[in-house]
Amino acid sequence: MTTTVELRRPLPVTIAVALVYVGGLLNTALGVLVLLSRYEVDADDVLPVSLVGAATILLGLLTVAGGSSLARGSRLARNLLTGYLSLLVVLQALSLVLTELEPTIVIAMVAALAVIAAVWIPPKARRYFLRASPDAAAPAPTI
Repeated sequence: MTTTVELRRPLPVTIAVALVYVGGLLNTALGVLVLLSRYEVDADDVLPVSLVGAATILLGLLTVAGGSSLARGSRLARNLLTGYLSLLVVLQALSLVLTELEPTIVIAMVAALAVIAAVWIPPKARRYFLRASPDAAAPAPTI
């Protein structure tokens, strides 16, 4: 009989997972708002605002999709979400310049930076993502 060791997810990672789900859905909604704000900008800015809005929607949905893998301790999910969130911060900075949604965008930027900090800075969170996967630790079956 093999024994399984239950590894507890650190609190910063749990908070980051919750922020990933909420932030991803809010970024998707923010992308829709940015996309709809193209009707209120100059004719020269319609295409950039549309592209920024569409990219924000896409990255928001990808962020939500990566949340469950982040909860399981996937290093790949942590790296991908860091990339997605970094791109979202850049897109939100562009949205600040192109639209008039300042308070909403600033809150979204702070939330994205908080998630990145929660999965990279605390030592417990770093150890959680560096641990070996449960399948790799299991002994090979003997026949």
